[in-house]
Amino acid sequence: MYSRAYILLKREFEELKNNNYEGITALPISEDMMQWDVDIEGLQNTIWHGAFFQLRINFTSEYNFVPPVVKFRTIPFHPNVDPHSGKPCIDFLDSPRKWNRSYTLSSILLTLQVMLSNPVLENPVNLEAAHILMKDETLYRLIILRLFHQPLPSKDDGSELPKEPDKLNRSIKSVSFSDYYKTWSGIATSKATEYYRTPFLKDLNFIKQYYNWKKDDLRHTKEWSLR
Repeated sequence: MYSRAYILLKREFEELKNNNYEGITALPISEDMMQWDVDIEGLQNTIWHGAFFQLRINFTSEYNFVPPVVKFRTIPFHPNVDPHSGKPCIDFLDSPRKWNRSYTLSSILLTLQVMLSNPVLENPVNLEAAHILMKDETLYRLIILRLFHQPLPSKDDGSELPKEPDKLNRSIKSVSFSDYYKTWSGIATSKATEYYRTPFLKDLNFIKQYYNWKKDDLRHTKEWSLR
């Protein structure tokens, strides 16, 4: 007999496959579906475009009463990702009190994808990344470009790069940020079309939380230009 968590995850896996979100793939690697391998790509028209991240998600038999444990296996140089553990700083993943049972595998993965190009500098877990971003946005851009082996601008701005940055893989797929933004704009007006039928898009708590993040981001204008 299958557990409640197994049945939920089986259904959410089908939902994820049916929606076929660009830049996001996830597969269970255990028979009980408690452990997943995930690939997430950075959004087009951001400094993360072309970046490819591997993650591991561990669910428990208590899902969806509690959130899963999420960790980046390919750790980005990002204010909201712990540079040692790879754990993203997202409140509803960190605190069961802020978790909502309407959140699904799809909502978790979409949140992780949009987090990359929407750093929040309040209470960062990677202090070095946050400090560089606040002090010198150009240097932060150059570090990210070097990390992902992309050509650097020829302009000499006097910034020095780390001599031995960690090497990360690049992906071959892309997703338009404008298309992604249209998705969230549809949520804001509560007029999501049939194309966006996933349950969390209709969840007012999730929408409210997303726009709280955006309000936090708007207090720090620098990181918004990273898009």
